[in-house]
Amino acid sequence: MKHPPIIGTLESALYASDLNAAAEFWTDVMGFQEIARVPGRHVFFRCGAQVLLIFDPDATREPPRRDARLPVPPHGTKGAGHFCIAVDAGKIQEWRDYLQSRGITIEADFTWPQGGRSIYFRDPAGNSIEIADPKIWG
Repeated sequence: MKHPPIIGTLESALYASDLNAAAEFWTDVMGFQEIARVPGRHVFFRCGAQVLLIFDPDATREPPRRDARLPVPPHGTKGAGHFCIAVDAGKIQEWRDYLQSRGITIEADFTWPQGGRSIYFRDPAGNSIEIADPKIWG
């Protein structure tokens, strides 16, 4: 039997203990639109056709209450995660200059052997954030 078809990625998750700092970074610095928030648990953002979910790892490791309307299984992680944002190739330098003007350190700036360029930096929670030309994947 063959697997059913998929459309693509709908959402990606990162974890941050300080959701207010995360919200400030993703809205003020990155320009994402906040679309949902539950204080102490999560904050969600629109990212193109996708959604970026930021969870407090301590809150989401707990199983949902028996009376919870949304019985999502517990999840969480320790350590830094990774999230990559696709931009037009001609905008990567503009992003680099902008981030540096905001005091954000660029950890790596790399042109891939198969084509495309990526820059890497950290969000306030220490997650590795990449801005890349989609050509890095062919």
